[in-house]
Amino acid sequence: MAGDVGNIVKPILDGMTNVAYPDDQVVERVLVQKFEPGIQRSSANASDILEDALRTTAPVVYIRVDDDLSLRNL
Repeated sequence: MAGDVGNIVKPILDGMTNVAYPDDQVVERVLVQKFEPGIQRSSANASDILEDALRTTAPVVYIRVDDDLSLRNL
């Protein structure tokens, strides 16, 4: 997966417009981490889907969309 994470994420956010949200301006938080094959990572508390993705050898994009606004109070 070539490129920095910002260049990888922007087209994904744009592509999810009108699918997951009406406009990407409503997105309040984006957490990004690039997982590359061969680099061991700790995956404590990872979902089963993320665990499966981390076991693959091909580049993978894992996206979780959530409408939990409780983080606004941090």
